[in-house]
Amino acid sequence: MNEEIKRFNIRVYGILINQNEEVLVSDEYLLDTFMTKFPGGGLEFGEGPEDCIKRECMEEFGQEVEIIRHFYTTGFFQKALFFPDNQLISIYYRIKLLSKPKFEIQSKAFAFREKTNGQQSFRWVKIKEFDPGELNFPIDKVVFELLKDCYL
Repeated sequence: MNEEIKRFNIRVYGILINQNEEVLVSDEYLLDTFMTKFPGGGLEFGEGPEDCIKRECMEEFGQEVEIIRHFYTTGFFQKALFFPDNQLISIYYRIKLLSKPKFEIQSKAFAFREKTNGQQSFRWVKIKEFDPGELNFPIDKVVFELLKDCYL
């Protein structure tokens, strides 16, 4: 057991795929770091993972989503990048929008005006062509490889 780990950090993410076999990624500037990841965020106390992804999508997209199915939960030990005494557990759901996207879609990464914490932009990436190395987090890279396997 890792003695320096004191708590779990549970994150919940949505995998949103369009009719062109593209998946939505989020480009963010947070904690003074540029990161490309799947949309989603932290599970709050008293909240279930499905409620979490629905809340996160309302916060990030301003839209309701429907959960299609569970896709993946972390199956290996992962220390949290920003919180060294935390073990990270990530849960991924396939989701769909209940209406057409109302949020802005960008064509390039980090297409926001200012480099201030909390900035976020979204873009579609082709599942078959995207390099998972562009994702910042190890668990996201595993999930993207699993996603690619579904579309080969």
